[in-house]
Amino acid sequence: MLYPLKFKPVYKSYIWGGRSLEKYGRELPGGEIAESWDLSCHPDGVSIVSNGSFEGIPFPELLKVYGSKLIGTNFPQTYIDKFPLLVKLIDANEKLSVQVHPDDEYAIVYEDGGLGKNEMWYVLSARPGARIVYGVVPGTTKEQFTAAIRKNNIESCLRYMEVSQGDVINIPAGVVHAIGEGILIAEIQQNSNTTYRVFDYNRELSAGKRPLHTEQALEVINFESSGKKEKSRGLRIRIDGQSYKDYVVANRYFAAELYDINGRVLEKSDGSKFYIYIFTEGEGEISYSDGKTTFKAGETVFIPALLGNYIIKGRFKALKAYIPDLQNDVVCNLKAAGYSKDSIYNIIAGIA
Repeated sequence: MLYPLKFKPVYKSYIWGGRSLEKYGRELPGGEIAESWDLSCHPDGVSIVSNGSFEGIPFPELLKVYGSKLIGTNFPQTYIDKFPLLVKLIDANEKLSVQVHPDDEYAIVYEDGGLGKNEMWYVLSARPGARIVYGVVPGTTKEQFTAAIRKNNIESCLRYMEVSQGDVINIPAGVVHAIGEGILIAEIQQNSNTTYRVFDYNRELSAGKRPLHTEQALEVINFESSGKKEKSRGLRIRIDGQSYKDYVVANRYFAAELYDINGRVLEKSDGSKFYIYIFTEGEGEISYSDGKTTFKAGETVFIPALLGNYIIKGRFKALKAYIPDLQNDVVCNLKAAGYSKDSIYNIIAGIA
């Protein structure tokens, strides 16, 4: 009965949003649409199946019924009770606030047992010269950062970086960050909505300024993050003469591969884990033992753990996300492709 699942987007309207998601043929609600939660079990926005026999059923209800058949035998019961990942598309028509997320250890104690938030961005499009904030200026201390907040001079402490289409940015918990204006992003993250806002550019709204969370932020910011690699170049594996995949991020929370396919790729869901595909360009179909599911750019598809062998064919680009066994899913595969252990650990962002 299991098949590739699609979901109804959950749209979020914030002051910095826009209408860029219309380029995927979506019928957006009115106003400025900032985020589309495309796969979520978070109570702030629950995904509902939009295709097949499960259409109309909330994803958490399916998890309760099918459990490990959906998510895989590699994972504990807690992953069924609270699905570990959340997938978003983010339209930054204006710049987002400067913010930071806690790790699991902090969130468990201070956020009612919730998850921290490690995340990654894939830049779907960006205006020329578009920038993000990633970390602080090297050498900035907690004391200097605190003083800058008090003097309303925090921007002097922030590290800026230009981005363009196709860039991958890994953002561990504790890294100060912000998306600049004119950027459309696909985000893979832990299932958390905990954000500590540090600076909001002194924006005034009709209801006043948005609240800041500087005390919590100062407790969780990693002031050594300036030494981390901002963009992930990835490591490439040739699938065939016209198709490739790049391992770009791998950590204990999630892994992500970039697919560039012209033709077909044979995949297998062997019961151990689920997979998520975020299709960023092109179109095609997923063939499996009981049928076919079509897809196009801007859609997210969930592959159940027990789907078995399946073929994805078409001309498309996609992000493939999953929770890895780092040694077997990542390191061994890249070693088999000819990469040394040192190159794997030096090039892939966030591997641990």
